[in-house]
Amino acid sequence: MRRRAPRRLKKAHAQGELRAVVDETIALFHRVRWVAEQIYGEEGRSVPRRGVLRGLVRYGAQTVPQLAKARTASRQHMQQVVDGLAADGLVALVTNPRHLRSRLVVATAPGAALVRRLDEVDVRVLGAAGGHLARADLAVTVRTLKALRQGFELTPRWQRVL
Repeated sequence: MRRRAPRRLKKAHAQGELRAVVDETIALFHRVRWVAEQIYGEEGRSVPRRGVLRGLVRYGAQTVPQLAKARTASRQHMQQVVDGLAADGLVALVTNPRHLRSRLVVATAPGAALVRRLDEVDVRVLGAAGGHLARADLAVTVRTLKALRQGFELTPRWQRVL
């Protein structure tokens, strides 16, 4: 069942530009998640599945605990995602030379092929949606969002104001 598209952000931003960046980022997240459901269909299925599979293809084999930690998810949840990918033949569990019990999760050839197909769709859709944006503007946006994310990653920075 396909969900309806998220509402367009119409509200005025409160408390200045930084709040506007956060509000727009949240609105963009919801819109991109909805678009992903439309463009990937059943093949792409869910955000966690796509993220894990793409991460394995791009960065190599990892254990389930490593995958969970990178995504701030529980190991149990990540195990369910990996089990589903394995049942579909998109990943395999292999012996880990560094640990006797925690096997490595690796993308299979069909898993890597799926990531290539999803990436090809991404190129076309991102080009259609944002191809008009200047590279310099995009570079500033990336630096700004990265700096804001890093500010939130420094827990003492924001926690001390509570």
